[in-house]
Amino acid sequence: MPPILSDKLYGAPSVFTAAGLIEGAQRQKRLPPGAVPPVCVLDPDTDLVKHLRATQQVSRDPVWACYHTELYRLPGTSIPAPGVAVSSDIGFVAGAVGAPFAVLVAEQLFASGCELLISITSAGQLAPLRPPPYYILIDRALRDEGTSYHYAAPSRFSVIGADMLHSLSGAFDGLGIPVTIGATWTTDAPFRETAEAIERRRAEGLLAVEMEAAALYALARARNFAVVCFALVTNQMAQSDSDFDKGAADGTSDALAVIKATASRYLAGRG
Repeated sequence: MPPILSDKLYGAPSVFTAAGLIEGAQRQKRLPPGAVPPVCVLDPDTDLVKHLRATQQVSRDPVWACYHTELYRLPGTSIPAPGVAVSSDIGFVAGAVGAPFAVLVAEQLFASGCELLISITSAGQLAPLRPPPYYILIDRALRDEGTSYHYAAPSRFSVIGADMLHSLSGAFDGLGIPVTIGATWTTDAPFRETAEAIERRRAEGLLAVEMEAAALYALARARNFAVVCFALVTNQMAQSDSDFDKGAADGTSDALAVIKATASRYLAGRG
């Protein structure tokens, strides 16, 4: 039995907590208590945050008590929920690449007042649905990483919450942005994506490969958090001259539209 699967008591509380880490950061950095926005976004590639900063649409949150990242607020964002227009700040954290880092930051966001976490990460194409870039709303992610096994007993996939997936039905139909629902492969080792492994994942019907979703969905289920993961398929694993192109302004306009559509359904359901 490898250590990552042994001595796991999934119902037992952790001695080291996100709240404890936040209190330490507040004390050492002399930060006042404060809450993050109800909707927060993980931007592992940093392109979204870079564009929002360059165009002066966001400002750094002065009370985000994290040792490893900064949080930027997009203030007063209009989120048209069904039947009501909601204005809410949206928080963005850049650079949390990979399952361990993403979950480390996610735990701290939820401990700081986040209610809905949206992850948009670039991904490699497995199934040639269309030319990149396009979005996949991840409904399940193959657990080929380590972090999820600290939150949930071994299984092949981590899955999105059924209520969350149901609430997003039709949410992106009017955007003019291709969003497909499907499964991905989450890996900790992108430079070990061998030809044999890729073919096996394709045979399973997986659409893309990314680095965070399986762990974030395991966290969501274990903690009863609201998490939605998107794969932005941008490349064919560096096998094409057009790989990693997200479109105009690094795809910021499309990304914000997907974020707002997701947030609107969540806020409408919350009432």
